Amino acid sequence: MNTHVHAPLFLSHGSPMTALEPREAGAFLQQLGRQIDERFGRPRAILIVSAHTSGRMPVLLAGTRHQAIYDFGGFDPKLQTLRYDAPGAPALAEEAQALLKAAGIETARVDQAGLDHGIWVPLRYMYPQADIPVLPLAFVPTQSPAQQFALGEALAPLAAQGVQIIGSGSITHNLRMVFMGNPAIDAEEIGPSAAFRQWMVERSVARDWEALKNYRRQAPHALDMHPTDEHLLPWYIAAGAGGREAAARRIHASLTFGSLGMDAFAFGPSASAWDAV
Repeated sequence: MNTHVHAPLFLSHGSPMTALEPREAGAFLQQLGRQIDERFGRPRAILIVSAHTSGRMPVLLAGTRHQAIYDFGGFDPKLQTLRYDAPGAPALAEEAQALLKAAGIETARVDQAGLDHGIWVPLRYMYPQADIPVLPLAFVPTQSPAQQFALGEALAPLAAQGVQIIGSGSITHNLRMVFMGNPAIDAEEIGPSAAFRQWMVERSVARDWEALKNYRRQAPHALDMHPTDEHLLPWYIAAGAGGREAAARRIHASLTFGSLGMDAFAFGPSASAWDAV
């Protein structure tokens, strides 16, 4: 199957240690790049929104050459030796800015570069040769899920132009629960995590965008699973790029530390290229 319309994706990137300890999510990511190429054609570029790159307005990082940024501390020093020197995508930045402007979304474009771990960790598995141009888009974490969805909708035409749109975050993200409880990496999933993840799947399959946009009030254990919601907001950007009338399906499901979900989703008409899990 090669539709030439890339299904926008949401990827849970997990801890930076995913780069050294791939587990189930890493194994999924190791196959994902090849699957994208086979099913949709090799992307001409990747536009990616990470939970760790944000600003007071959307900002396109249009530098010509990227490198990995080690935006963390207290982890294995080996992480500081890993590189991801991908080309930038300044021409795509102009296209994306024009689409956002047409949608009434003010955006900045800067000649800066750099990939936070929410970007280079998954891309290092997906495209280890670092030969596909990458365009990071800093999002506004104080904006609502509805506003993030609208941002994705504005970028949707790029999916039919050879661009792989990715939101990178975490389907559940309560680090205090992880650090204070000190669970084993393979701990059994706690009930609130399972309930929240299942709700996201069910509402996504139903395309119940209104419930999803109001997840903090409607989803079970929402505040426990996302004390702050910056790690879930990229989900809405990817979903918006898929379109409100199109399919949304979970294409990978795994877990670390009993509550840190590593799920991945595909959106849009081309999401049917993957089996739902």
